[in-house]
Amino acid sequence: MVKQLLFQDVEVGAAVPTLVKKPSTQQLVKWAGASGDYYQIHYDKDFAISKNLPGVIVHGRLKSAFLVQMLTDWIGVDGVLKKFSCSYRGMDYPDQTMTCKGAVTKKYAQGGENCVECDIWAENPKGEKTTIGSALVVLPAKA
Repeated sequence: MVKQLLFQDVEVGAAVPTLVKKPSTQQLVKWAGASGDYYQIHYDKDFAISKNLPGVIVHGRLKSAFLVQMLTDWIGVDGVLKKFSCSYRGMDYPDQTMTCKGAVTKKYAQGGENCVECDIWAENPKGEKTTIGSALVVLPAKA
């Protein structure tokens, strides 16, 4: 059982626990089917190369799903992911490690909710931020 994160346990500047992913080409094909994103650059190497890419690339929305998983794993079942946004700044490739990271930037109570804002990002094996974003989570508090 995962321990529930509480508002009092979070400090500004704290790191969100990292999530490491290594998507395979097979996972990209499954994601294409599940998401309806069948653009061939995500599963057909020859097509991707014909579009001046070095090979197949990871779907942007799959990268955002990894960031959401990092957040929801961290906040626990009683936490709420209230806002999420990200933008894609670089390409990621199958069979390469992607590391999802985050940091708490603000913590406050508003409208009866315990709010925590975070900067979030995904890094490639070189440590380059290929996806960046932000999130607002709402956490339960100690009684």
